[in-house]
Amino acid sequence: MSEHSDQAAGTADPATEAFVAHRNLLFTVAYEMLGSAADAEDVLQETWLRWVGVDLAEVRDQRAYLVRITTRQALTRLRTLGRRKETYVGPWLPEPLLTTPDVAEDVELADNVSMAMLLVLETLTPTERAVFVLRDVFDFPYGEIAEAVGKTPAAVRQIAHRARSHVAARRPRDAVSSDETRAALQAFQHAVETGDVQSLVDVLAPDVVLLSDAGGRRQALPRPVVGADKVARVLSAGLRWIRTETELSFEPVQVNGWPGLIIRFGGETDTVMAARVENGLITGLYFVRNPEKLSRVDQRTALSR
Repeated sequence: MSEHSDQAAGTADPATEAFVAHRNLLFTVAYEMLGSAADAEDVLQETWLRWVGVDLAEVRDQRAYLVRITTRQALTRLRTLGRRKETYVGPWLPEPLLTTPDVAEDVELADNVSMAMLLVLETLTPTERAVFVLRDVFDFPYGEIAEAVGKTPAAVRQIAHRARSHVAARRPRDAVSSDETRAALQAFQHAVETGDVQSLVDVLAPDVVLLSDAGGRRQALPRPVVGADKVARVLSAGLRWIRTETELSFEPVQVNGWPGLIIRFGGETDTVMAARVENGLITGLYFVRNPEKLSRVDQRTALSR
């Protein structure tokens, strides 16, 4: 690097330094609200464009100010996404992220960015989702959240209570360890690789739900499949056919902070699989096959609170 480059690198302006320092947090906020890394990146770009026009001398708390901009941009995009999802082909799943190891170490963060949790957040209104994320995930004060969502602090408290109750009724009640999830996925993988349908049924909860998202780009199940026997039959039939056509392989990875699998056909990434596990059994299987949602699986994403 030249001397000129060294000087340039060492003299980043305060606005850039502040944005870079909080970038992982801002991305995490946007991703939690949107369930889409691509849209989260767009939100960060919009946040940056507004941030560079701010008079920093007037900013008391740069972190809170940046989160406020990000939240407002994410809310606008979330309402647009809602309309887009109405015409989405087949079930919609969040865009999976291969996360850095430190995300798994922060159990609370991993739980909040898990595929299962993001699907729960999908059932909230945009404002409820923003309030829940900022309060329960990032522990922002009600006053700061009120400024971000354009409500009074009293209204935000009510929204937070309503969203919290809604989420509590739908999220897993018992804490699950990464080891428990990993063990269930290993049993799942072994059953699939050996074609042992009974072993597959044994690792699935009786009311397991299988969701497959291909966005109309690849073959996928048009609706959820419910029940251990049905899920096992569908998976066995599909994978048996694939084996006759091409080589099938699994790679254990961290998906949204939890153990997951990348499934490759003939060496090409085809599916990212995440799971929800309770009491040692898989209660939710999430297969993301839409190529547009697999663009980041060759890199690990850093998230932070």
